[in-house]
Amino acid sequence: MGERPVVPTAPELVADVGGHTTVLRPGRVYRVGRDPASDIPVADGRVSWHHAVLRAEDGRWTVRDEDSTNGTYADGRRVAVRRVGAGTVLRFGHPADGPAAVLSAAPSGSGAPAGTDSGAPAGSAPAPAPPAEAPEPASASPPVQAPEPASAPPPVQAPEPASAPPPAEAPEAEAGAPGAAGAPAEAEPRAPGAAGPAPGGPQGPQAAAPRPSAVSHPDATGAFRRPTSVRPLPARTVRIGRASDNDVVVDDLVVSRHHAELVARPDGTYLVRDLGSHNGTFLNGRPVREARVGPEDVIGVGHRAYCVAAGRLVEYTDTGEVSLDVRDLAVTVDGGGRTRTLLDAVTFPVGERTLLGVVGPSGAGKSTLLNALTGLRPADRGTVLYDGRDLYRQYAELRQRIGLVPQDDILHQQLTVRRALGYAAELRFPEDTRKAERQARVDEVMRELGLEQRADQSVHSLSGGQRKRVSVALELLTKPSLLFLDEPTSGLDPGMDRSVMHMLRGLADDGRTVVVVTHSVLSLDVCDRLLVLAPGGRIAYYGPPGEALAFFGCAQWPEAFEAFENDRERDWAGRYRASAYHERYIEAAMRRPVEPAPGAAPAPPPPPPPKAQSWGSQLRTLVRRYAAALSADRTFLAIMVALPFVMGAMARALSEGSLEGESTLNVLLILCVGGVLTGAANAVREIVKERTIYRRERAVGLSRSAYLMSKVVVLGLVTVVQAVVLTLVALAGVPMNVPDGRGVLLPPLAEVAVAVAALSFTAMMLGLFVSALVRREEVTMPLLVLLAIVQVVFCGALLSVRGTPVLEQIAWLVPSRWAFAAMASTVDLGATVRGERSDDPLFAHDVSTWLLDMGALLALAVVLGFAVARLLRRHEPVIMRK
Repeated sequence: MGERPVVPTAPELVADVGGHTTVLRPGRVYRVGRDPASDIPVADGRVSWHHAVLRAEDGRWTVRDEDSTNGTYADGRRVAVRRVGAGTVLRFGHPADGPAAVLSAAPSGSGAPAGTDSGAPAGSAPAPAPPAEAPEPASASPPVQAPEPASAPPPVQAPEPASAPPPAEAPEAEAGAPGAAGAPAEAEPRAPGAAGPAPGGPQGPQAAAPRPSAVSHPDATGAFRRPTSVRPLPARTVRIGRASDNDVVVDDLVVSRHHAELVARPDGTYLVRDLGSHNGTFLNGRPVREARVGPEDVIGVGHRAYCVAAGRLVEYTDTGEVSLDVRDLAVTVDGGGRTRTLLDAVTFPVGERTLLGVVGPSGAGKSTLLNALTGLRPADRGTVLYDGRDLYRQYAELRQRIGLVPQDDILHQQLTVRRALGYAAELRFPEDTRKAERQARVDEVMRELGLEQRADQSVHSLSGGQRKRVSVALELLTKPSLLFLDEPTSGLDPGMDRSVMHMLRGLADDGRTVVVVTHSVLSLDVCDRLLVLAPGGRIAYYGPPGEALAFFGCAQWPEAFEAFENDRERDWAGRYRASAYHERYIEAAMRRPVEPAPGAAPAPPPPPPPKAQSWGSQLRTLVRRYAAALSADRTFLAIMVALPFVMGAMARALSEGSLEGESTLNVLLILCVGGVLTGAANAVREIVKERTIYRRERAVGLSRSAYLMSKVVVLGLVTVVQAVVLTLVALAGVPMNVPDGRGVLLPPLAEVAVAVAALSFTAMMLGLFVSALVRREEVTMPLLVLLAIVQVVFCGALLSVRGTPVLEQIAWLVPSRWAFAAMASTVDLGATVRGERSDDPLFAHDVSTWLLDMGALLALAVVLGFAVARLLRRHEPVIMRK
């Protein structure tokens, strides 16, 4: 490789905003805005949440307005992009009296004046400039700055003065630069993958908040950015939650009203205790009910993390601007006696506010990579770092911050957009969230994605692009920091393809990291970075999308994909590793200033995510959603209503006005067939058609048993009603000619209705079993026909299976065998029909025999229920199968 060109270094500047000074160092991006997590926070209503950006480019400093509402001004003029330097006065929100930032030259030698937020520890040497970036295409967003090289000096700790009193909560703490005089100050480590070094250092009153030393090892405990608040911890219980009566109020809908509490112990330490929260409380990424908090521990509550240090509670907020570092991912599968590699040492960084496109020929491992990055199917080797935190080991906590939009829609097509999003909000937000709060969030997401005009339209009536927007809206409800999409433009025309990609561009610009796997190459220019996978799961290219074709030496993408297919022996990955692109966009961007100590003990294996702590709430929501979806399906409703009447009318016709001799056998047979078809037809498609929905909802905390129980409750109720209607249509008013005129326990008609209802319910469970067993919806109808034939053959009405080896044992597993026996016991078939078919001990007209028949039928239903629950695991993320 040739030598890298020397890039001129911009001078250090000092920005003074309202008395708070910040040293601007080249190689870092400084964000200005009302967001407390901004590098330069400005608490003024005229300033936008993300207002402007200061960065060094080509040896000069520039300010760029971030499409703020009220504008950025230099020398009284509104500017979009402008070069600035010492002596420049910037105003935000108003040209005359808006908050001002006065830029001046930084004093030489010291690196930062006392009392400033320099972005590095006091006394440390300036960080070397990051490696040069290749120019981006004009349409791409600003490039993500590379992090500092590994040679940056470690943080310096300042000793705590013995006479310092406990600090009070400082105003600047809420503004994003917490600290107090006299507190121990350890410079904050930056989050791996973030742009530039972390702000703050031990520099007097503006010092950064104290941090546990273990946070310098982000893989173990998590890496966070600028604190959002610092408050003293009293010697009592401190409650954390969403309600206003908490000591620490968290404005986050995934947090319960009373979520967790810190309990002071007599020895001065604290316990963290979960208060039955919906989404769980975490200590160092692991779910806990109650645990001791040490000086190096990180408490996770929703999108916030808390550290206890020097008698203070330091809060860090995940604002969405996070990075993703992928290191040496490898996935192999065994098949046909040989090992096949799906991913091979895949390594790349994804910076904050970045839109990454992933393309490659079929079979290159794109879906495997997506499953590995989201934790659905962890890689066999390698790590995925979410802002420096190991995603696999801390999946229980971090899964709520990851959004995934699969290729198939994750919505019930029959519902309206508003109702679909409303039910999703009920499932993902705590039970104590008020309906108005949920609806406000739904309305906010619909406005963000331009869905207000479609709110009351059924999902199935939307265009492909609009349906994809609704799927994205569902994921945005919980404000994920990382958003993954699998083939979002599949099947869309070029115009819709472009529209969806521009929507994703906007989501990244709003402060998210977006990764999209796609086959379409029409709109790759809107991406910041492009990852091209070659066959075998190897990286063939990673870098700006505008330079990819030139790298491959092709004029069009079809030529590149054809080359992958025709030249499989070529070492595409080796060619890329030897290029300057690999050094510039992967190696340089993934260098870290701090590495974990050698010889450190390996972290324990990842725990299973916490179980749903509001099972009843989930069940109620699922029941209402499922009932709403079924009631909106007019075709299904028509079949449900017509089937029992048709089958009942057939049975009534075969009765010839009275149950005598052969007519009794015919009527009971039709009732068995009708009961089986009614129950099985209701359920045979209901799990396989929702496989994608279930898989996604299970990944974010859906209870498997609550999901299954919702099917059992709704379909069971519908099936039992149908069975009763079927029996009444068939036998109401028809003389049953029972010898003594009575059933075993109940009137004959009631007992027959109970038997048919039990058969229909068991057949419904059998339908759910088939639906959970198959992988494609198309095979369910042939299996339904096969089930009906098996029920007819083994029920005992057409041939006697008693005493026939194998056939008799198989018949024990057939629900219609026991239902027919229960009905035969009720009508005393042995007394009314003479012959071999009626000579069966299970047809005896007594209580014990009837209870045995019914008990066996219900036992089959229970066994099938357990089997369905086990089969549902096949549709779940691998990490959830615990």
